[in-house]
Amino acid sequence: MRVFTGQIMQRCAGVGAIVAMALGLSTVSVQTQDRPTVASMADFLRAMDELSNWGRWGPDDELGAANLITPATRKAAAALVTDGISVSLAHDIPQSESSGTILERVAFNISPTGGFDRYAYTGTYHGTTHSHLDSLGCHIMWQGEGYNGQRMEDVEAAGACPRSHINVLKDGIFARGILYDATLLPGKATPEGWLEPGTPITWADLEALEEIQGVRASEGDVILLYTGRWKRRAVMGNATGGVAGYHADVAYFLKERGVSFMGHDKSNDAQPHEIIDEVPFALHMLALVSLGVDILDNLDFERAIEVARRLNRYEFLFTTAPLRIEGGMGSPVNPIATF
Repeated sequence: MRVFTGQIMQRCAGVGAIVAMALGLSTVSVQTQDRPTVASMADFLRAMDELSNWGRWGPDDELGAANLITPATRKAAAALVTDGISVSLAHDIPQSESSGTILERVAFNISPTGGFDRYAYTGTYHGTTHSHLDSLGCHIMWQGEGYNGQRMEDVEAAGACPRSHINVLKDGIFARGILYDATLLPGKATPEGWLEPGTPITWADLEALEEIQGVRASEGDVILLYTGRWKRRAVMGNATGGVAGYHADVAYFLKERGVSFMGHDKSNDAQPHEIIDEVPFALHMLALVSLGVDILDNLDFERAIEVARRLNRYEFLFTTAPLRIEGGMGSPVNPIATF
C-alpha cells in the first residue's frame, strides 16, 4: 500500500498504515459506520492511504477497479436490456470557435464521387466540455505518482503514459450503469430542474438517491451523476460559481461498493469544496490515483434521464470504448445506455 501523506506525516501514520494493510477492506467497512468525510487536508491524506487499491491486483496491475468487471457481471449487465432502447450519453463535440478547444474538421477533395475530411483538436479534449474518459496512470498524479506507482519521471522520459494508459481499456467497458438523478433530492434542485453550481452530492446523498430510485450500486458498476448541467447551460449559459458534483467523501462509497467507473455531466468534483486551495480536484485524486477508478467527464444525460424517468428504471447496460491510443492519457468517448 502506498502512503501518500509525505515524509513529515509518514512516521505518525506508519502504524495505522500497517494495520490498514493487515485488515484490508474490513478497515474501510468499520470506518464507514463512523462516516469519515473529506473536509480537511488531514482527511484527504488519510483517505488517500486507507482507500488505496495499490497492489490489490498485483504490482503490475494497470486496470485498477476495472478488474471488478467480470464475465459474470457482464452477463448480468446484458440481462438488463429488456426494452431495447439505446441512448447516447455523450455531448456533441464542439466545432465552433466560440467554444474554446474545438474539433477542427476540414473537408477536402470533394468530387462527384465523394470526399474526405480531416479531424484535429485545437487543444486538449481534457477539460470541462468534451465527453472523455481519463486514463488511470498519468493524467492525474499525487506527489509525482499515478495509480499503482506510475512515476512522473517515466512519463517524461517516454513522452507518453507507459503504464495504465488508455489503451489498456481497448476491449471496452461492458457493465451495469446506474444513473443517479440528483434533482430528486429534496431541496437540492431549482424549480427549473437543475442543481446550481457549487452544490455537493455526498456519500449520504447517493445512498438517499438509492432509496428514492430503487437501485443500489454493487461491484463492477459504473455510477453516473445527473445534475442538469446541460439543461442549465442551454438556458443560463456557461456555469459560474463552481460545479455541482460529487463531494470528495464519495471516494468511500466507491471503495465500499466496488465501483469500477464513475461519470458526471461536468468534471465530477463539486467545486468549491473545503480543500480546493490545496487539492482542486480532490475526488479525481482519490478515484484515479488511490482507488484506480476511471473517470468519465462531461457526459450528457438529458436524453437518458427522460427515458429513465419514463420507464422508472435507473439501471441499464453501459457500453463504451476508448480510441486505441497507445500511451494515451485519455480518449474522447460516446458511451451508450441500453435499457
